[in-house]
Amino acid sequence: MRQTLPPLPSLSLHEVDLLEQARHPDPFAVLGRHAFEGGHFVRAFLPGTNYVELVTGEGDDRKSVAMIGLGNSIFQAIAPADEPYRLRISWPDGIVEAADPYAFGLLLSEEDIYLFAEGRHFDLSTRLGANPRSFDGVDGVLFAVWAPNASHVSVVGDFNGWDARRHAMRRRLGPGIWELFIPGIGPGAVYKYAITGSHGEQLPWKADPLGRRHELPPRTGSIVAAAPAFTWTDAEWLKHRENATPMNEPLAAYEVHVGSWLRTEWGQLGSWEEATDRLIPYLQYMGFTHVELLPITEHPFGGSWGYQPLGLFAPTARLGSPEDFARFVDRCHAAGIGVILDWVPAHFPSDDHGIARFDGTALYEHEDPRQGFHRDWNTLIYNVGRREVRGFLIASALWWLETFHLDGLRVDAVASMLYRDYSRPPGEWVPNHLGGRENFEAISFFQELNTLVGARSRGAITIAEESTAWPGVTSPVHHGGLGFHFKWNMGWMHDTLRYFARDPIHRGFHGDDVTFGLIYAFSENFVLPISHDEVVHGKGSLLGRMPGDDWQRFANLRLCLALMWTHPGKKLLFMGCEFGQEDEWNVDAPFPWPADDDVRRRGAMQLMRDLNALYRATPALYRLDHSPDGFDWVIADDNVNAIFAFARSAGDDRPPLLVVSNMTPVPRHDYRVGVPASGLWAERLNSDAAAYGGSDLGNGGQVVAEPVAAHGQTQSLSLTLPPLSLVVLEHAGPARKI
Repeated sequence: MRQTLPPLPSLSLHEVDLLEQARHPDPFAVLGRHAFEGGHFVRAFLPGTNYVELVTGEGDDRKSVAMIGLGNSIFQAIAPADEPYRLRISWPDGIVEAADPYAFGLLLSEEDIYLFAEGRHFDLSTRLGANPRSFDGVDGVLFAVWAPNASHVSVVGDFNGWDARRHAMRRRLGPGIWELFIPGIGPGAVYKYAITGSHGEQLPWKADPLGRRHELPPRTGSIVAAAPAFTWTDAEWLKHRENATPMNEPLAAYEVHVGSWLRTEWGQLGSWEEATDRLIPYLQYMGFTHVELLPITEHPFGGSWGYQPLGLFAPTARLGSPEDFARFVDRCHAAGIGVILDWVPAHFPSDDHGIARFDGTALYEHEDPRQGFHRDWNTLIYNVGRREVRGFLIASALWWLETFHLDGLRVDAVASMLYRDYSRPPGEWVPNHLGGRENFEAISFFQELNTLVGARSRGAITIAEESTAWPGVTSPVHHGGLGFHFKWNMGWMHDTLRYFARDPIHRGFHGDDVTFGLIYAFSENFVLPISHDEVVHGKGSLLGRMPGDDWQRFANLRLCLALMWTHPGKKLLFMGCEFGQEDEWNVDAPFPWPADDDVRRRGAMQLMRDLNALYRATPALYRLDHSPDGFDWVIADDNVNAIFAFARSAGDDRPPLLVVSNMTPVPRHDYRVGVPASGLWAERLNSDAAAYGGSDLGNGGQVVAEPVAAHGQTQSLSLTLPPLSLVVLEHAGPARKI
């Protein structure tokens, strides 16, 4: 007698409604393979089709059976207990056969979930986000996203008709991670997350916070991408970097917004391939040691220059693929050029597709706008006191350094994170638990970040854009400092630009603008920055700040650059400043390259080349940048003539380098400067040389010391100081007889 199997279980109308409305809290409880009284069955919810087959076996053992449609796009069929199965689905545009997303068990490991909850999963981008994976011999993509306060999350994309009902995710216990493995798709698929809030509210579809690629703005979808598959050739570079001491090495960085540096007169942005062909040779030609890139993390608004990013794990699609960027970095290293990236952990924009109220709550940001909203920039502030957010940001930093072999991160807006009352009036900020203004969570965040970079990133550096007198920014963490390698010297920048903007006739009364910075120059490991911020928003170009007629403006520019390159501290210069760009920087305008016959701008470029060459070849100009042992004032009080002189030393037995600057357009003849050694002193650089567009006044390339006491020395030089100039002299041995 034939045995009659019990009927297959059915779904309640309520659960059908939840599936139809993309609100079911646990789709794995009702979809996929389940046991029932008569064995096992498979249930699928496939809106948009009216015919589905259950396929089992391989080759000659392959079997298929039509699944029973129950209405409401629900299909069921008896299935073997353990044998893998696939679904053959007849869609309006064709037939597709693939494994069932709901046939797979738990995917993320318990360790992954634990480490994420603790904020200690620093390889986060290979777990969360969209990762091409293979499970049980089936290829597909594992999607995982943090949304602890969501009641439902689906993956929507071009592979499912952007239908939020098709690929509902499973919530894992713990910190609120949702996961789903979708078979049969791979790199190139475009997707977002459809999230339902805790009260059933439908949120705007969200791009992936851990996405490794995103669509070209203004489109906002994320794109499935494997970790960049690139064969690196920079092993020797990394080995040297790991064994170097950054504080004792030359660092002359060219700050560049890659898109506008490459922009043509037709408005095209360029690409990493073009940057490899054009920017790298230029950096080599000019002699810069590093290139510092304005943020290239994906950002919706190009006018933010990258400083309002939403894709902290993705190079912007504007310039090419992640592999293209990796190739650019590799070629920089082959050319002897380090790559530093501006990285922005302080704030993010509130675009609907981003992480603002990601699951309907203040997840990445603070709930209280007194802590979570930055009024200056109209952005939201990361809650770095939350472990998951802190781990997310640190994982991003390490992703860039380790995946793309970057040589450093310049960390943006550090001061805005350190102070709870930053740019806030009284009564509109929240004190810390001691009643003070210090942000202890941010302090701890920076200390952990810098400790991990030091431990994992093979000699990579971190640089703080910190504009206050916060103590110990570059002190080691074990001494209570923040642990950065370097800090931007904003005080030096403001004093120097203010001084050079003055009419030279008044400079003698304001010598403290030149000398004051040396009072604190060795309290931190400083970088001297003339950055993009100083040549925008009505401030004018660097050249535009210089007073006088055209000749004097360029002489002042050359003098300013020469003073910067001989002053203690590492160097950073924004693109265009090296040749005297006339107008302030405009991100939407073509880069204003000087014409071949523009003698003054070409002369400024030549000076910049020679300054870089002198700097890199002369340890006295960089080895003791951060120690008072490497600097001595020779003349700091000649207010009548506005002349300054100082000595730079590498801490060895050689006589120091002598640097003398004349801050007025009046030539000075027979100006005596004391020196510590007799004999010949060679003029290594003269910013007034004819090759630079100057008047070519000077000392004929060399000066012999005379036994005339001056400035505490028994020997001195009688110098000719050109107008608005700086000269560098180096001891060259005994005087030669003619």
